[in-house]
Order: sequence, then C-alpha cells, then structure tokens
Amino acid sequence: MMALLSSSSLRGTTFIALYSQNPTLFPSPAFPLRRHVRASSFRPTPILFPTTLIHNSNNSFVTNATPIPAGDIQTLTPAPDPDYWPEFADRVSGEWDGFAADFTPQGAPIELPESVVPEAYREWEVKVHDWQTQCPTLARPEPEPDRTISYTTIKLLPTVGCEADAATRYTSDERAASSASAFAYHSSGSYVAAWPGAAAAPNKLELENCFVNPQDRESRVRILLALNLVRHSDDDENPTTSLEVAGIRVFREQWYGPFRNGDQLGGCAIRDTAFAATAPLHPDKLFGFPWRRGPTAVAAFQLHHQPNGLIQQLSDGNDSSSSSLEKERLVRDASGGVVLLPKQIWYAVKENWCEVGWLFDDGKAVTCTSRIAPDATLKEVRLAQETAVLEGDQAPNSP
Repeated sequence: MMALLSSSSLRGTTFIALYSQNPTLFPSPAFPLRRHVRASSFRPTPILFPTTLIHNSNNSFVTNATPIPAGDIQTLTPAPDPDYWPEFADRVSGEWDGFAADFTPQGAPIELPESVVPEAYREWEVKVHDWQTQCPTLARPEPEPDRTISYTTIKLLPTVGCEADAATRYTSDERAASSASAFAYHSSGSYVAAWPGAAAAPNKLELENCFVNPQDRESRVRILLALNLVRHSDDDENPTTSLEVAGIRVFREQWYGPFRNGDQLGGCAIRDTAFAATAPLHPDKLFGFPWRRGPTAVAAFQLHHQPNGLIQQLSDGNDSSSSSLEKERLVRDASGGVVLLPKQIWYAVKENWCEVGWLFDDGKAVTCTSRIAPDATLKEVRLAQETAVLEGDQAPNSP
C-alpha cells in the first residue's frame, strides 16, 4: 500500500511522491518536510511517478504510474531551526547587579569570612552571609563561529549603610564560553554552562543555571552547583557513576543598563536586598500537587560529532526523547532529595541527573534538567516552564 506524501511539477508534468507503508521498502522520513534537495545527496528517497489519482469504491486511491529516471528524482529535507543567538545576545548583555550567597549542600547559608565583615557588624554581632555583586556581561551578536559571550562576577566588600556607593572590589571572576565544556543558550536570555574542574580534578564540574524571569526580562537568578562525579565501578567501558553536590552559590540580579564593563556601581540604588538568611521556599508551594510541564527546549552535546559542539541553542519543540523525566504532568516528592533554598529556588540530584528550579510567581516555575556523562561532561539540557495544577486553578500559598 502506498501513502501519498506530496506533489510537485517537473517539465510540465504533475508528479506525486509516494512512500510505502512497509518500512522495509521505502522508510518514511521521521522529520517535517520543508524544502527540496537533490535525491543523490542521501537515501532513502521517495519515488516520483507521473500519475492519475482515481478514487475507488473502497475509499482508497489507486494510481496509474510510470517510473521516472533516477536523475530526476527529488525529495524534501527539514529547514534548520531559526538561530536565536542575536536575541539571546541582546537580552543577556548588560550590567547585572545584585547579591550572592553560598550554601551548604543541605541548603544552610554560609557566613562571610570575618576578615571582610565591617567592625560595626562584628560589634553588633550581626551575621553577614551575602556579597553585593556586579556581573557585567557581553555577548557578541555575530554568527557562528565568531559568537562569544563573556562576563565578570565581581564581589564587593560588605559596607555599612549607603557606604555601598563607595564599595571596594574584593574579587573578580572572569569567564567566557570558550572556557566552558558546554554552553546552552535560550532566546529569553537564560543559559546553562558547564565549567570543568582543573586538570588535577577531572571528576569535578561546576554547573551554572541562569534563569530570566519570564514576566520580567530585567530580573534573573543564577544558581551554580559544585558537583563531584563519584565512580562506583572500575569498568572503563561502562562506568557506573553518580553526582554529589559539594556546594551551592545563588545570585539574585537585576539589569541596570547596557554593558559598561562594571564601571558604575549599583550601590544604594540596588533594587534587591540580602537574602541568604531569609526563609527558604516553603514545601507547600512545591509538593503535594501535580505540575504541568510546557514545551521543553532541548540542547544535546555530542562534541565529537557537531561542528559547533561547545555552544548549542536550546531549541523549542524539538524534544523527541522518550525519557521518563519528560511527562505532561509530574509530582515532586518531599522525600526525593529536593533541597529548598531562599528566593523560591530548589535543586535535586539523582544519579547523573540534576534539576534546578525557580518559582518566579505563585504556581509558576522555570526548571532545567541536566544530564552529566560519566566523563564529567554535560550531555543534555532541558529547559521548561511549569504550571501548578490545582483544584479551582488557584496558585498555592504559604500558610
């Protein structure tokens, strides 16, 4: 039985492209068909026949066809996904100022070193957990292979009151995508980066998740997980590994203007406040009800087979995986190793998968699930928005 696929015109004669429903004869393509190319470039190809379609009494079509010479055969291939790097570059570039804090793997805030805390705070026995930060970021909009993104995370020495306007830099951490083992970007300005450990620590990896608020493109969070890859077997061909979290760093940032390479401090104009000692995400806002996962943007890294394996676009609607992690609805279990953090953030690690999420509004979250390979490289990233499914469509509230 032959199935009608498409029609075209060649030398004034009408043809139809037919595929057999028997995959052993003419396998059907597993991709959308958008433009014509020569059949000699790949196989399998459809066979085109000059034909007359006749509708018979069995509600099927039959044809009266004559084969066309192989040199005239044409077929169809999918158009490439649109490249959203220029949109990403525009939205990620600029001066991002805010606060940052370190946490233990269990989610407890870590105090700043006593040597950097102002004497007034020590006298008042005030515990300081947060750094005021700057993150000037610049992404070039040029097409590949010239596209680049670089940023500098600047920690400022803690100050008392509005002395922040004269804050002093404590450390600067400069990074560029060229130093990452993998970098996945989304048109919203969100991204995921894998920063490899030193040569002496090949089983260490820092996974950075940057989420732009879908409701406010000038607001974002960055979550950096320091990961250790633990090996459980000596089988070099099929090693068994799992992930352990060594530490977490969270940034809460606002966009303050175009890129100026950090020349202007936000100071007392910062629209956010220190957060490390505030309450973590309440369990009732995350557990006990299903979440509906929307379309998933996916990036896969196969560095030896992709011409630009380092930087990949998180492409919407290209999720053809049958992974059990991807379901229309999911329910998170409080006993499933989920760690709750301030600023409505959580993370969970299971085997070689790592999930990071941000509840940017009641009942609305953005999540990213990443798969880490046994060689401590990032292999897959899945970015999605989720919506709480509650009776009466009411968002969950803290008690």
